[in-house]
Amino acid sequence: MANYSLADIKALREKTGAGMMDVKKALEEAEGDTDKALELIRVKGLKGVGKREGRSASDGLVAAHVAPTADGEGQTGVLVEINSETDFVAKSPNFVALAARVLAAAVDSPARDADALLATEVDGTSVQTIVDETAATLGERVVVRRLARVAGEHVEVYLHKVSKDLPPQVGVLVATDAAGAGVARDIATHIAAFSPTYLTREEVSADVVANERHIAEETARNEGKPEAALPKIIEGRLNGFFKENVLLEQAFAKDNKKTVAQVLAEAGGTLTGFVRYRVGA
Repeated sequence: MANYSLADIKALREKTGAGMMDVKKALEEAEGDTDKALELIRVKGLKGVGKREGRSASDGLVAAHVAPTADGEGQTGVLVEINSETDFVAKSPNFVALAARVLAAAVDSPARDADALLATEVDGTSVQTIVDETAATLGERVVVRRLARVAGEHVEVYLHKVSKDLPPQVGVLVATDAAGAGVARDIATHIAAFSPTYLTREEVSADVVANERHIAEETARNEGKPEAALPKIIEGRLNGFFKENVLLEQAFAKDNKKTVAQVLAEAGGTLTGFVRYRVGA
């Protein structure tokens, strides 16, 4: 029997939405290699990998803050994700207050990641200690999972609630030049909904492109496509991958006849960076 656990099955089911037997068969065929199993599930068409978000693995919230840069020439946005075990705790006043303290510490510090933030001291006490003390009070494990910074002439923040009874669980920061400020809010909401991975196709690594070509070829062969048609089919599906995962090539949420790049061009603006967090994803 292949070397995999129930946890591996659960993780792949949550990531793909595929059935338990399909996941187990893929893991068996991949000899327990979860990355290979994920690829097999994609090749066999058992999930729409680019068409939906992975399910949240935990609860919690995202929080963000945008402030002028020290030189006054632009803005810097800070986005943090803090996890709890249950949504009951995520919406509790103590947890929300903790998130505000953690965000404030992130804004006031030069920390670039969660580990550095946790080591930061606030009034002589580390953020890690503050988190641990709150966790003891709440009776749940609390984790400061991620921290991101985005800077530009203009930074837009968008926080989205997946449930009206819970704090925001999707957070987006978008950096543009001054000319792009007018469309930054709409692009931020687009990012929240369509979860792009890259800003431009040039950011996609050669390994990822090669893997997508491989998946496209294997999928086409499994579908019985003629050999002569494979190169065109592969390129078409690779372009489809870019259109799903590259922000500037995605169809714009408010007008799908335009790409995000076209919306920016019409505004005369440039998008210089973005980050998107979904709690647990």
